[in-house]
Amino acid sequence: MAVVKLWLTTGSHLGWCCKVPCRISGSKNCMLRWLSDWFWQERLWFPEGLGWADLQDQDGRVYAKASDLWVTLPIAFVFIVVRQIFERTVATQLASLLGVREKVRLRAVHNPTLEAYYWSNSKLPTQSSIESLSKQTGCSVRQVQRWFRRRRNQDRPSLLKKFREASWRFTFYLLAFIAGLAALIDKPWLYDLKQMWEGFPVLTLLPSQYWYYMIELGFYASLLFSVASDVKRKDFKEQIIHHVATIMLISFSWCVNYIRAGTIIMLVHDSSDYLLESAKMFNYAGWKNTCNYIFILFASVFIVTRLVIFPFWIVYCTWVYPLTLYAPFFGYYFFNGLMLVLQCLHIFWAILIVRMAIKFLTSNETVEDERSDREETDESVDEEEEKEQEKKKNGPVQNGHPALNNNHRKAE
Repeated sequence: MAVVKLWLTTGSHLGWCCKVPCRISGSKNCMLRWLSDWFWQERLWFPEGLGWADLQDQDGRVYAKASDLWVTLPIAFVFIVVRQIFERTVATQLASLLGVREKVRLRAVHNPTLEAYYWSNSKLPTQSSIESLSKQTGCSVRQVQRWFRRRRNQDRPSLLKKFREASWRFTFYLLAFIAGLAALIDKPWLYDLKQMWEGFPVLTLLPSQYWYYMIELGFYASLLFSVASDVKRKDFKEQIIHHVATIMLISFSWCVNYIRAGTIIMLVHDSSDYLLESAKMFNYAGWKNTCNYIFILFASVFIVTRLVIFPFWIVYCTWVYPLTLYAPFFGYYFFNGLMLVLQCLHIFWAILIVRMAIKFLTSNETVEDERSDREETDESVDEEEEKEQEKKKNGPVQNGHPALNNNHRKAE
């Protein structure tokens, strides 16, 4: 999204100017210039009476510019490279120290017919399809079922891969939270959110704000670029929406100088993410009690920050308070629309978290990520099948013994 925004910033108000006349460049350049001028017109992004001229560097004061966002692309590439090195070295050593152990997976025997069905039709065939495949391959129904279970397990990410990914995200979120807290700890708008709009939009850019923005945006861009190779969970679509909305929100807030609000939003999000990733790490390592305690701490911080502080303090100061200073404009609606998208995702994830917490507290079981796809085992499925066969053979069972049929007619 940042790239698209920069591509559109060909207007002279952002330092990019189409120098070639339309009669030379052709209608395509004219269309691009018209689109740029329309997209970046001041009445869309600023309150009445303010515009891009107010954000021109002058008298030693530096302001955010859309062209600055180009630096996030090489930063994202650096993150991808550093992540590969980190996961292969630091994360692997850490997994060994914590005792992460891989389960032995039985591989499915190569079968062209079943393999073709697996990729072209379904990974979870119906009972009728299994019976049909059994006739085609000459295998029994149980052998076909076992083949599909093992084949699905082969495509599931290994425990080590999950641990590496969680450790990488834990490291970034923890460092980002510490860095963000250090950048904002002495700022008055951290304690009085209304001060984030004091002097808007003529807010001087601080070096700490610049790097906080560029690193956060570069990290989320790297997550979007590597999403195809990351561990896929049941909330995969919601994760994509979250990454896109976050990138749009960060990019937009940078372009129109909502930087004070943007830094606080990023800090609030980073405050709980590292706890979730650390809970995952201990879960993969088999440290169940530690995982449970950290998860409860994470759930508490998540609910406070995402369902209390974010909607009732931050969204209030971006949705309600600005109306006391300026008349609403398109940028105001666009920014708060993205905030509402994030809040809907917060509610969605909060429901999952509360459901997991209730299950853990009431049954005293280990916390399990409901978004993760559980691995199937031959033994558990075979035992269930054997029990079903026993029920069919012996009839209804009561207290472990066959139920007696007492519906005999009385002898006359």
